[in-house]
Amino acid sequence: MSHTLIITGASAGIGKALAWEFAKRGCRLGLTGRRLEALETLQVELQQQTGSEVHIARLDVDDTDSVELSLLDLFAALGEVDSVIINAGINNFTRVGHGQLADETAIIRTNLLGAMATANAAVAYFLKRGHGQIVGISSLASLQAIPSQAAYCASKAGISMYLDALRIEHKDKHIDVTQIRPGFIKTEIMENIDRYPFAISAEKAASEMAKAILARRKDVFVPRFPWTLFRPLLGHLPDRIWQRFKS
Repeated sequence: MSHTLIITGASAGIGKALAWEFAKRGCRLGLTGRRLEALETLQVELQQQTGSEVHIARLDVDDTDSVELSLLDLFAALGEVDSVIINAGINNFTRVGHGQLADETAIIRTNLLGAMATANAAVAYFLKRGHGQIVGISSLASLQAIPSQAAYCASKAGISMYLDALRIEHKDKHIDVTQIRPGFIKTEIMENIDRYPFAISAEKAASEMAKAILARRKDVFVPRFPWTLFRPLLGHLPDRIWQRFKS
């Protein structure tokens, strides 16, 4: 039986790359995003080129009260869902003390509160079903402070801790939690990504992520190498190493 997944934030970036990767693997998909037209185009392309079953739903995770209702529609359309990938997110270069609190608040609202709302809806569904998998797309930034990215780092550290607590809380309920911590991925979410170390394409990242998700791994860095080797150093590197990446 094919694997069935829901991916939030699937209209662009990592979410779109994951949709293509899983469709090529013959998975059934439920895709959400803010831009319905982009989702409709993606749905047609995926179905025509891979033959996979694809359902879509417009979902703005910033509207936390609407998240569960939108996901319930997809759960009903797909029948049974094995995994929910919490991917919807935004980023922006922000500098503390430069009048960008509104931008920082928007990042927290989408990346943390929107992710929490998605996790709550997914866990409620999996508790009724008796099993399932929550996948959270966190970030290397959950462990390493990066200048001009303070709000983004805070949002990803927050969702990482939330996922860890969720996993412990529901360990005896057959709900697996997979946390993905991408490094620097080339997408439209962030300009000039090539200036950061070990940047890779969204397609390569999606391939690594899909393998980890289907294997139900607990905590994964993408790309796996070299970041897995560097993990003990993250958060402990001298500030001067990262200061040169200030915007």
